[in-house]
Amino acid sequence: MDLSKIIEKKAEAAAYMQEEITNVIKTFGKRDPGSEGEKQSVEYMAKQLEEYTDEVVVEPFDVYPASFMSWIYISVTFVFLAMAAYFFMPILSMVLVIAAMVIMFGQFIMYKRLVDKLFEKKTSYNLTSIKKPKGEVKRRLFYNGHPDAAYEWPMVYHLGGKAMLAILLSVFTGIVYMFGVIIAGIVLRGVNQAATVIGAGDIINKLGYGMFAFVPSFISMFFFWNERRVVDGANDNLTACYMGISIMKALKESGIELENTEVGVLITGSEEAGLRGAKAWTEAHKGEYEDVPTYIFAFDTIREKEFLGVNNRDLNGTVKADPTAASIFKNAAKKLGLTCNDTTVPLGATDSAAFNQGGFKAVGITGMSHDIQKYYHTREDSYDNTDLDALADCFAISVQALEDLENEAAVEKK
Repeated sequence: MDLSKIIEKKAEAAAYMQEEITNVIKTFGKRDPGSEGEKQSVEYMAKQLEEYTDEVVVEPFDVYPASFMSWIYISVTFVFLAMAAYFFMPILSMVLVIAAMVIMFGQFIMYKRLVDKLFEKKTSYNLTSIKKPKGEVKRRLFYNGHPDAAYEWPMVYHLGGKAMLAILLSVFTGIVYMFGVIIAGIVLRGVNQAATVIGAGDIINKLGYGMFAFVPSFISMFFFWNERRVVDGANDNLTACYMGISIMKALKESGIELENTEVGVLITGSEEAGLRGAKAWTEAHKGEYEDVPTYIFAFDTIREKEFLGVNNRDLNGTVKADPTAASIFKNAAKKLGLTCNDTTVPLGATDSAAFNQGGFKAVGITGMSHDIQKYYHTREDSYDNTDLDALADCFAISVQALEDLENEAAVEKK
C-alpha cells in the first residue's frame, strides 16, 4: 500500500485543520469539560466522521469537572488547619497534613477519582469512529484527541511557566518542612502529650513559626486556576482531534481503501478534568479490540515541530507508553526524515496514560516544549496561534505509520 499521495498533501491537510479549529472555536464557544460547547463540538465532529468512516458511536459518561483542580481548596485548607493545630495538638496536625498530601497526590499527581463525587456531576461524551478495511482485519490503529479545553492557569499567563514551577516547588518544600517539623514536635513533646491540648514549648514553637514562611506560596495556590475563564484550546487539543479527522478525510477523498488495517478516530471528552473520558472509554471497552494488534496514537498539543515526539513516559513520568506504538511512530518519522524526539511528560498527562493503564497499547504524541510555554492553558492558546508546519509534519508521520502497519499486515498475510 502506497499512501505517498496523501502524505504529499500534508500542507493542504494542515490548512484544513487550522480552518476547522477556527470554526469550532468561533461556532461552539467555550468547551470546558461537561459543557454544552464540548457536547456540540463532539456532535459536529461525529457528523464529519460519518462522511469519512463506516461506523460512528457517541457514548455519554458522568464527569465531575471541578474536582480535578478543586482538590487545591481542600488540601490547602487542611494545611492551614494543620499549622494552627501544631501548636496545640501535633497528632491532629499530622493527620491533617497527611490527608492534604493524600488528596493532592491521588487527585492531581495520579489522576485518581478520590473526591470527584463531592462536586457537581455533568455529562461528557466519547466518540469512536471506525473505517473498515476491504479484507480481514490484521491490524488496527486509532488516532486520539480530546475536544475539551482547559480552565486558564493565571500563574502561567501572568508570571510564566518557570515562575509557576518555582511556586509549586515552594509549596512542595513547605509540605516537606511541615511534615518534618510535626514529627519533631511529636518526638520532643512525647506521643501522649502530642495528642492532648497543651501549650507548646519554646523549641517546638520556634520550629512551628518556620511554617509561616510558606504561607504566601500556599495562598497562591488558591489562584492556580481560574474556573471562570475557559481557554480556546486550539492547540490543546483541537489539533489532535483534527489530526485524526483530516486523515480520515484524506483517505475518503483519495478513494483509498485499506486491505487489512482498520483505522479509526477516538475523541475522548473531559481530558482536562483528569483524563476522565479516556478512563471511561477503557472501562466501557475493556476486553474489546484484542483480536489483532491494536495501537492508539494519543495526540496532544501539536504546536512546535522541533519538539514533535513520542512520550515514552506519561502521567508525571509514572506510566510507560507502549514501546511498539512508540516505535511505529518513530520509524515512520525516520522514513520521512522528519523530527521525532524521545521525551516524557514530567508534569501532567495525556490520554495515553489512561489507555495504557486500561490495558490498551498507546503512546502520547506531543509537539510542544515541556518547559511550559505561555500559550499552555492560557488565553493565548487561540486559533491564530497554531503552527501549520507542526500540523503538516505530524500528519505526514501519522499517515506513514498507517502505511507501515498496512504493509506489515500484507507481509504477514503472505
